[in-house]
Amino acid sequence: MRKVFFKLIMPALIGAYFSTATAQVDKKVLNWYNSKKTGMSTDKAYKKLKKITPDTVIVAIIDSGIDTEHEDLQGVIWTNKGEIPGNGIDDDGNGYIDDIHGWNFLGNANGENQGPARLNVTRIYAQLKPKYEDMDSSKVTAENQEEYELYLETKQIVEDNRKKYEGYIENVKQLKDQMLPMLPKMIANMMGVEEYDEKSLKKWKPEGAQQEQMKQLGLQIIAGELTEEALEEQIEQIQGMLDHHHNPDYDDRSLIGDDVYNMNDTDYGNNDVKGPDSEHGTHVGGIVAAVRGNDLGGDGVANNVKLMSLRAVPDGDEFDKDIALAIRYAVDNGAKVINGSFGKSHSSLPKAVHDAMMYAQENDVLFVHAAGNSAQDLALNDNYPAVKYEFQDQPFTHLLTIGASTRVHDEELAARFSNYGKCEVDIFAPGFEIYNTWPENEYKAIQGTSMASPMVAGTAALLKGYFPSLTMQEVRQIILDSGDYFGDTYQKVPGKDELVMFDNLCATGKVVNVLAAVELAKERVAQKENK
Repeated sequence: MRKVFFKLIMPALIGAYFSTATAQVDKKVLNWYNSKKTGMSTDKAYKKLKKITPDTVIVAIIDSGIDTEHEDLQGVIWTNKGEIPGNGIDDDGNGYIDDIHGWNFLGNANGENQGPARLNVTRIYAQLKPKYEDMDSSKVTAENQEEYELYLETKQIVEDNRKKYEGYIENVKQLKDQMLPMLPKMIANMMGVEEYDEKSLKKWKPEGAQQEQMKQLGLQIIAGELTEEALEEQIEQIQGMLDHHHNPDYDDRSLIGDDVYNMNDTDYGNNDVKGPDSEHGTHVGGIVAAVRGNDLGGDGVANNVKLMSLRAVPDGDEFDKDIALAIRYAVDNGAKVINGSFGKSHSSLPKAVHDAMMYAQENDVLFVHAAGNSAQDLALNDNYPAVKYEFQDQPFTHLLTIGASTRVHDEELAARFSNYGKCEVDIFAPGFEIYNTWPENEYKAIQGTSMASPMVAGTAALLKGYFPSLTMQEVRQIILDSGDYFGDTYQKVPGKDELVMFDNLCATGKVVNVLAAVELAKERVAQKENK
């Protein structure tokens, strides 16, 4: 998980951004994902469940942390009943001391938290650089050829990224120092007027892409979004990425002190499941289980959930070791659904993560994973954890990979940032303009496949709780079978203007429908009971 960008300069690079605060939320945005018209019909589903008392289902949120004190998450936070809080003893013998609400894999025993992290491609480059940077290619042995090619690949990616973001900084500086003071006059000249206001600017019909861009910049100036302060903030954000995400010399594990490539070195972390940057995880947790019907923020999908917080996703790319251990922790401590709203292009310990996913599968635990926010075809681009690994000999039967849909179904059903794949993405779910919990009792609307994944995790938990005789594999299949079918409609390919049948963007051609899933679950349970 990477910190979100301000939407002003680089909309193509962001999978989520700040869009609105509590007092300003558009009524069309509030809870749209639970509605019948363009959402998942969640609210109507509960009308079919009134006479059923559900079982409680534990959902593990592997993310940046959760604000467990948030007003809209009270009563839905998992508590480890085998632990006595604050006694410094591993009472339940699970290897984690005082893990009351989960575990923080990004800290040390002193309660300190590691700061920003590198991208995994940067880590791989840094790991291989001492071995190969001064080596003549003719000296590389056949045994090391594959590793050497990985070194060259990662080196090129890191250097290209650094060059790209250094260029962004220069562009933003130029906009701030030179263009910003001149923009109002330039826009007025293009409009053929002396002065303009928001009303006249909105009415203006630009000719060509350049004028359209100027119109958008003008509207952002009027709205107070395009300011010197905002541009300075963006420069700081990009510089932070250069200093951390794309810096091979930055040590992003020094504070924790473990061997990050040794899966047996597990004595690290602490019980601070909120951490210093819990925005993303708090929002994800709220989508799954924020208290329904209390007029605070947006409603969660499931009303029968306890959220287990596993902090393993930093500002940067997650470490494979942390993800593998978090998955195993979730399974061992009773979770039936795991939400993974994270992902990356390169993996250092793919076997460890694969084995953890198989461990979840063997214990009938469903892993719901975000497809990613790069507007890429996953048939052509890697996104880890993977849908299938090269070395894998058994298929994943307990994995769902989720794309992000919008509330606009006419040609724009797939969100412009969402990854997609005819075989690699299973189904889409709402992931655009999602208003929900934010730390310190705040609420915000953000977007991303990170928001779509917990929609499905919440649906899975709801089905398991209300129909406990179903296995999680059966729950998975019900979600896929019951979705709203859009496969025969033309929709824009994310990031492009090209129109394709929605069947080409995911395996089912569907968007999740909770009401239909509940109705199908009832049928499947009745069929099982009648056998």
